Amino acid sequence: MKIVRSKKIDSEKLTEIAKKAKAHWGYSEELIKLWENDLTITEKYIKENKTYHIETDDTIIGFYSFFEKELKVVCLDNVFIKPDYIGKGFGRILMEDFFKKIKNLDFERVVLNSDPNAVSFYEKFGFGTLMLEPTKIEGRFLPVMIKNLKP
Repeated sequence: MKIVRSKKIDSEKLTEIAKKAKAHWGYSEELIKLWENDLTITEKYIKENKTYHIETDDTIIGFYSFFEKELKVVCLDNVFIKPDYIGKGFGRILMEDFFKKIKNLDFERVVLNSDPNAVSFYEKFGFGTLMLEPTKIEGRFLPVMIKNLKP
């Protein structure tokens, strides 16, 4: 098992993982199609954002990506694991790798938009909900979560 920087050629595999991971939470095919743009990881996205994936036996099983949102603030943009590997510690491995990578980059905060089903996962890493952001679906909100890196 290793974590490596994703390449543009990985875009289709990462997109497939994102869609399957989202569907794992019981969202309908109609909603997955509605979120198509949000779940598509393009070659351009990989080129412009720091994107890393975890692989075992040359099979990508999950990934994360991040970018500098504003001065001293990093946005953890994606964390997705193939459904067969959810709950087996791979998300924790990716998060630990993420924190290791940003440790010396002078960021003061990490922000992210969490799927409501993933809030408890992020809370394990010290994130708290800052606010609820309205989505394309009336009555549905995404938790905007934050973690301060410096006291």
